[in-house]
Amino acid sequence: MMKKITILLCLAVAVAVAVGAREKTVTLKVVETSDVHGSFFPYDFINRRDVNGSLARAQTYIKELRSIYGKNVILLDNGDILQGQPVCYYYNYIATDKMNIVAKVTNAMGYDAQTMGNHDVETGHEVYDKWIGETHCPVLGANIIDRQTGEQYVEPYAIIERDGVRIAVIGMITPAIPNWLNEDLWRGMRFDEMTAAARKWVRHVRETERADIVIGLLHSGREGGITTDDYEEDASLRVAKEVAGFDLVLFGHDHNTFAGEVTNVNGDRVVCLNPANAARCLAVATIEMKVKTRRGGKAKILSKKVTGELVDINKTAIDSEYMEMFKDDIAEVKAFTEQVIGKMENDLYSRDSFFGSCAFVDIIHDLQLEKTEADISLNAPLMFNARIKKGDIRVSDLFNLYRFENRIYVLRMTGEEIRKHLEMSYDLWVNTMKSPDDHIMMLDTRTVNDNQRTGFKNMTFNFDSAVGIDYEVDVTKPDGEKVNILGMSNGEKFEKDKWYKVVMNSYRGNGGGELLTKGAGLSKEEIEKRIIWKSERDQRYYLMEKIKQVGTMNPVAHNNWRFVPEEWTKPAIERDRKLLFNR
Repeated sequence: MMKKITILLCLAVAVAVAVGAREKTVTLKVVETSDVHGSFFPYDFINRRDVNGSLARAQTYIKELRSIYGKNVILLDNGDILQGQPVCYYYNYIATDKMNIVAKVTNAMGYDAQTMGNHDVETGHEVYDKWIGETHCPVLGANIIDRQTGEQYVEPYAIIERDGVRIAVIGMITPAIPNWLNEDLWRGMRFDEMTAAARKWVRHVRETERADIVIGLLHSGREGGITTDDYEEDASLRVAKEVAGFDLVLFGHDHNTFAGEVTNVNGDRVVCLNPANAARCLAVATIEMKVKTRRGGKAKILSKKVTGELVDINKTAIDSEYMEMFKDDIAEVKAFTEQVIGKMENDLYSRDSFFGSCAFVDIIHDLQLEKTEADISLNAPLMFNARIKKGDIRVSDLFNLYRFENRIYVLRMTGEEIRKHLEMSYDLWVNTMKSPDDHIMMLDTRTVNDNQRTGFKNMTFNFDSAVGIDYEVDVTKPDGEKVNILGMSNGEKFEKDKWYKVVMNSYRGNGGGELLTKGAGLSKEEIEKRIIWKSERDQRYYLMEKIKQVGTMNPVAHNNWRFVPEEWTKPAIERDRKLLFNR
């Protein structure tokens, strides 16, 4: 009798389990923004005009998704959100007593997780530590380590549960930070290689957290960026291929769209998406799953399918409720950026800097030399095709002239090191002409739509020129032999073995672009020893103070350097100028 009762009880339990466990389809929509760079509103505070894209349009699209999929919409940001527009600068450094606008925006939009980007770190501890504390969602960095404790500086991953499905989002940042930024900005932190960190945390979230879906949120470009013995800048596809366990890899940093898939070491396909920058496009992944729900609401994944696309939101309607929420912030930032601080007597164009000495770049050279009394200044254009108009100079104009919050460094360098630094710059910049019909610029048709190269083979923000010396760049000579320094601009002799004080921005002074390392031949340790002065404030601040002091600016090109032989270079410059800028 007892045996019969036991059998009946077992049957009852089995029936209850069968009834309680049912199959259903769960669809997740994962939306990524990346490299927003302050594009929160459909207004460009720098050029004082309406623009396409922005999070105000993204919000409309996201609301529509949520009206269909509800909480199964997962919203992620991939970093570089704290810098780029004056609205960021204002809340980072001026209105510091208020909640950072970035936290206000992401909280209002209901982001589920964010990663840190290199330009977020560049704002400094005071800014990003405050922002991390103000934002409602976790800020991730699985490869950002607190050097004192050996633990993660921020959360390595986030666990998001939807319809019983456990989703792990692992965030990481390019490990190049120490080679680009002053240590004061990231003091106490270490940035580990991405594939090793990814293996560790994928294993953890799969085995310990029992994650059903694993998403990589990587602030690192696709591939092909700067690679040295110390770091690999762009490694997102390598992580997707070499680290088994990701279902989806969302990335950014290189400002170029990508939608595709790779096959990982286990033979599994991994969807990879990059929405590029400025919130003009969204990366949208769809994860469809057949699941069996168990008691307690937990789900067993029977099958899953991941697809992805990029959604252009340039013309999407602006969310009026969102704009109303931030109308006071917008008005406050406009009041700041539209302040008139001086006058400019002539138009300045950044495009002129690619073809010779020009006032747009030389105004920064002059500021650097005046501020530091250095012997020689090094500087590159940070904007591809910006214009400062003749007439009133407003605070906003200075963001065209100098986009990021770089500081000023002075280093000791020998004459030969300076020459080699410039050699690498011009080797990145100009072609070796074999005939008068060749291009003078080193162009690449594959990069015409690349937001960082814009038709050049290499990054234009590494095209350093110099002031304080007179020199020629012979474009018929091979790489490493193009630059001929004629002498100091003050008439003194330039000597290759003499020590000079050389001023540059902090990105370059920390080894950014490798002009000091691969070019001048200095190790990272040696660079640090050579730094003899660092500014307290950013370069734009000093430029603002200078303009307020002078009142009227009339910058002119120093014309201290030129491309030769001119019978070849002058016609070639006109051809390439028309090709690049249609003028």
